[in-house]
Amino acid sequence: MKRYCLALDLIDDSALIAAYEDWHQRIPGEIKKSITDAGITSMEIYRIGNRLFMIMETTEAFSFDHKTEMDNSNPAVQKWEEMMWKYQQPLPFAKQGEKWLLMNKIFDLDKN
Repeated sequence: MKRYCLALDLIDDSALIAAYEDWHQRIPGEIKKSITDAGITSMEIYRIGNRLFMIMETTEAFSFDHKTEMDNSNPAVQKWEEMMWKYQQPLPFAKQGEKWLLMNKIFDLDKN
């Protein structure tokens, strides 16, 4: 198992944030299937203010490049991502076109 942590911001508008959270209570089956088909075994998203934090656990074979290829060829995922971008905004230091950014682990209680 591998674990990845990623961050992204939402547009700082309470109505948009509520709508985004509502969508995540009823994710379409096609989107869930695209996540699990890519080798993601667990995914959680947390929010504070307009900042999102995602924890993903994956199989050892998981690859972000392969997930991107799968998503680019899946019309349902493309429609979902386009809709989600209405609520999301890049982190201030993100490069052009970047959404969820991989976070660096800086501490592990079990190893320190």
